[in-house]
Amino acid sequence: MINFSELLWKPQRLKGSELSDLDGSVAEDLDQTSELHSIPVEEVRIRPDLRIALLTDPRSPGADRFRFLRMRLRELKAAVNLRKLLITSPLPQDGKSTVALNLATALAEGGKRSVLVIEADLYHPTLAQRLELPIRPGLGECLEKGLDPLSAIRHLEPLGWYLLAAGESSANPTELLQSEALAQVLQRLSSHFDWILFDTPPVAPLTDAVSLSRHVDASLLIVRAGCTPQESVKEALAALGQKHVLGIIFNAAEGLNRLYSEYYGYYEKK
Repeated sequence: MINFSELLWKPQRLKGSELSDLDGSVAEDLDQTSELHSIPVEEVRIRPDLRIALLTDPRSPGADRFRFLRMRLRELKAAVNLRKLLITSPLPQDGKSTVALNLATALAEGGKRSVLVIEADLYHPTLAQRLELPIRPGLGECLEKGLDPLSAIRHLEPLGWYLLAAGESSANPTELLQSEALAQVLQRLSSHFDWILFDTPPVAPLTDAVSLSRHVDASLLIVRAGCTPQESVKEALAALGQKHVLGIIFNAAEGLNRLYSEYYGYYEKK
């Protein structure tokens, strides 16, 4: 049984050095908040083809599943300090970028939480293009030229989260993602955000997702139901490491959609 009196904060007299450290910590927090507030806002037109269920169809099965995923991730965050997640798939066209859009929107809760999406697929970036954002320097330039990543981020509304797009670097993407510069970029960004999501290339045929997994807390593997071969899933799990994969998300599971339709239909008749 917990004695709640033990959980109350008791004021203590701090020594001069401790007070200086406290002041410095508060000042650092204020600086970080100020830096986020200075990031430019970019308006995004929410089109049906973006398939961001929480905004375009909030009562849909897809929207509900992302709320459930948010709930589970919150629990894990509290238990193991989960913050940086890699979102990948065994093969192209499994729906990883769509999942990234939806998960970021769910975790941001309309801007209540600071969520950053890093477009880390430098070979075939699609997020900025799908959101109809203008081309500007991004992750590639941060890694190649030492650009301050906070200067390349945009706050997307009404999505409520931040995006570091891929940019247009001319260097080899795999070499950039395996460089020491990536760790420096993440060090610059980590303290500013509650969540950082990496939208990466598929596990096959490139090694980019595997190298990026070394910089995150866990991975989510996106599998298209009825399409992704079982052998490809096994190979992706082996490459990432089963202990590193937090879970497998089944995309386009039609049976679940039918179940939800029957459920809502039943209660609407009441």
